Amino acid sequence: MKPEPPGNFFSRRWKGQVPWSVLLWRDMLGIGTVVNLAATALALVAAIQGAETGLVALLHFAPLPYNFFLFAALWRTPQRPAVAAAIAAVWLVVVMFA
Repeated sequence: MKPEPPGNFFSRRWKGQVPWSVLLWRDMLGIGTVVNLAATALALVAAIQGAETGLVALLHFAPLPYNFFLFAALWRTPQRPAVAAAIAAVWLVVVMFA
């Protein structure tokens, strides 16, 4: 396994130091999808328990800044193929409206 360059999770992705394939497949489609599913599950549990609508919406939409960050970071990544950008765009739409 290669040593990771200095910087934190966000700065390395924003600076294009993470390969597009890792950013797309692991960070977006893997971890990002799990984070969105967990947020939706928490929102559903809160709704079932009778929580206020605002809290339910906040829980459901909490991952949106992370989603936009991953999408923007992928678009900034050098040498990303067009198909990767298209997959990322479809993923962003799905997690926003599903």
